[in-house]
Amino acid sequence: MLTVLLATRNRANILRDVLEEYCRLQPPSSGWKLVVADNGSTDHTAEVISSFASRLPLHSVVEPKLGKNFALNAGLDLVEGDLVVFTDDDAFPNGDWLVRLRKAADDQPAYSMFGGAIVPRWEAPPPPWVQWLDLGPIFTITPPAMKEGELTPVTMVQGPNMAIRTGAFRSGSRFDTSIGPRGSSYPMGSETELLLRLSRQGHKAWHVQGAVVEHLVRKEQLNKAWILRRAIRYGRGWYRMAPAEKLWIGVPRQLFVDIPREGLFMCAAFVLFKQRALLRSRWRFNYLRGQAIEARNLARERSARARSACHEVVH
Repeated sequence: MLTVLLATRNRANILRDVLEEYCRLQPPSSGWKLVVADNGSTDHTAEVISSFASRLPLHSVVEPKLGKNFALNAGLDLVEGDLVVFTDDDAFPNGDWLVRLRKAADDQPAYSMFGGAIVPRWEAPPPPWVQWLDLGPIFTITPPAMKEGELTPVTMVQGPNMAIRTGAFRSGSRFDTSIGPRGSSYPMGSETELLLRLSRQGHKAWHVQGAVVEHLVRKEQLNKAWILRRAIRYGRGWYRMAPAEKLWIGVPRQLFVDIPREGLFMCAAFVLFKQRALLRSRWRFNYLRGQAIEARNLARERSARARSACHEVVH
């Protein structure tokens, strides 16, 4: 048996469309259940979930504390079977999705983590400049050239389409609640952080080419301002997962070189009217800005912990 687990918040209409697709899934022979973790939605998400109770092997849990990872951790308590399939509330699966993941897990006993293909489902036609950028970190899309086989690095496994053997969670591993979606400003990378942690414990990853989901790209995401904000969150997440050791006033020393240099590249691209180079440079500049922001955040957190520890000693 396997369990599909997804978290949702205030996306009732999209969730309804996704669950309609789930009603058309081919069930794996070993059986399956679906767990929807509602992260304190204030729209009609609860009504949408209950409307599918008779059509799907559906279970739900409400986690009011804001943060996708709080919701996923709550959902893990309802998991049954030997495999947990993680996905998003805006990922539309192909009909044989679960069958493919189940077969891969059965055929590859040496692997604990599995990632499938993720293709875009455009809500509106993408503007031409979208092709100038790496769609992976922006829209969580996997490279089309990926083939069946071992995944190195494990970070090639993406959150909208990944499966992990439940044995990996028996030691108490859970999602890190200091990272991942939580309001509009946060460090990205909740699934990546977990994958890296499991990899250090010896778990290996496998790509399942035929297990496909379509990840919705909404109209408002086809906007340069949205994408550049995403770059900041992306930089924040990577820094939180791998903080630098050499700092100056709480910021990695290297950033005092990298950020001005990228700023010069931006200026040159602007002056020369090289729009593709300019957009790519703006993305890198914001990614570096995100690292600087998160470095200061971590410094403040360390300072707060130190003050708290001193206060406890005094009292």
